[in-house]
Amino acid sequence: MDKKINDFVVFCLEVYKSKHKLTGEEAYELFEKYKVFDYLEEGYDMLHTQGDAWLMNDIEEFLKIRGYEEK
Repeated sequence: MDKKINDFVVFCLEVYKSKHKLTGEEAYELFEKYKVFDYLEEGYDMLHTQGDAWLMNDIEEFLKIRGYEEK
């Protein structure tokens, strides 16, 4: 994975983790299970131009569509 894409994916993971008060392991497992990493990597060209709040809403919607229900 390209470094700039990797940095973006890690940034999204960290912001999501903080927003939802998850551990790093919990956030990582969630992103793995629901293929969020793939989504962020494949959509990098468009997604990296968006702001933090928009990205978090987009990731939350992505997870919801795939059946994830927040606790």
